[in-house]
Amino acid sequence: MVTLSATWRRLAVAAFVILNAASASPSHAAPAQERIVCSIVAAVKYRIPVNAMLAVAEQEGGRPGLRVKNHNGTYDLGAMQFNTAYLGELRKYGISEQDVSGAGCYPYELAAWRIRTHIVKDRGDLWTRIADYHSRTPRYNAVYRQAVMARAARWAEWLRARYRTYDAY
Repeated sequence: MVTLSATWRRLAVAAFVILNAASASPSHAAPAQERIVCSIVAAVKYRIPVNAMLAVAEQEGGRPGLRVKNHNGTYDLGAMQFNTAYLGELRKYGISEQDVSGAGCYPYELAAWRIRTHIVKDRGDLWTRIADYHSRTPRYNAVYRQAVMARAARWAEWLRARYRTYDAY
């Protein structure tokens, strides 16, 4: 019997293989491949559903260096559109705006850390807590929740088609 941790290791190895294949043959698909690889690795590290992390990353749709101003005066940064409202807390750990908006997997890990925090500390069903990454305001959360759930269902099918996975109970 394969344990959940073995499944996670398998996904991480698969992500590594995808990343190496992407770097061996650069193409216009490289940003999408980075998003997939980094999302899988971050989901494994922070023990969140891989399909949910992939869905949030796709929903955010950012890119390294992207800076989008919000109506409330904050900014969303980088590939995971990490909101600057969270930077105050992160600065005490030496994490900067450049860290959350830069290239590579670190921004995905920071986003996964935040999602894990919402899953553990917030209230509501799993998808509401995941959607708290975007907003805790009920009307914004509900719209984001529906979009992420639809994307997560597609990512679950994508994962099932490519990797042998197991549900953990």
